[in-house]
Amino acid sequence: MNILVAGSTGNTGLRLTRQLAEAGLNPIAMHRSSSDTSRLPADVAKREADLTQLGDEVCRDADIVVFAAGSGGDTSEEMTDKVDRDGAKRLIDIASSSGVNHFVMLSSVGAGDPDPESDLAHYLQAKHEADEHLKASGLSYTIVRPVALTDEDGSRDVRLGDDVDPSGKAARGDVAAILARAATDSSLAGKVFLMESLG
Repeated sequence: MNILVAGSTGNTGLRLTRQLAEAGLNPIAMHRSSSDTSRLPADVAKREADLTQLGDEVCRDADIVVFAAGSGGDTSEEMTDKVDRDGAKRLIDIASSSGVNHFVMLSSVGAGDPDPESDLAHYLQAKHEADEHLKASGLSYTIVRPVALTDEDGSRDVRLGDDVDPSGKAARGDVAAILARAATDSSLAGKVFLMESLG
C-alpha cells in the first residue's frame, strides 16, 4: 500500500512517515526542494513537490494520501492560504482524479466552526475551507482535528470524539499514530473527529 505523505519532513509528518515505514507500509515522502530529507528513513521513496504549485502527477502510484503539511504559525496570511487552503484543495482534486482510495486530512480543533475572534481565525478558516472541500470531493476521507500540539512523542493513550477537552494537548507522536491508523482503518472512513493525548 503506497501512502503519499504531504509534509513528510515536518514535525508531525516526519513521525508519520517513520511510523508507516516501521509498520511495513510504503510511504512516499512528499517534500519541497529546500526541505531537509536527511531524517527520513533511508529506504523511503521521496517525491519532490511544492504545495503552492502542484503538478498533475503528484499522486501517481498513491493508494492513500495524508495531508500532514502546514504553513507554520509564523507565516503570512497569504502563505497560509496558499498551503493550508489552496494547496490542500489542489491536492484533494489531484487525488480524486488520480484514483486515490482514501484521503486523510490533518486539520485543527476549531476548524469545524472557526471563531472570527480567535487569534488563529485566518488559519482556522483556511483549514475549514480545505476540510469542506474534502468532504464534498467524493473521496473516501478521514479528518483529524487535534487540540494544541506538543512536540512530545506521546504514549498512544488518546481520546477521540466530541468529549475531547478543547483546552487539552495532543502529542505529535500520538497525532501521527492516529493519522497512520486513519490511513488504513476503514472504520474511520467518513469521520471527522477531535483528538487529545491522555498520557
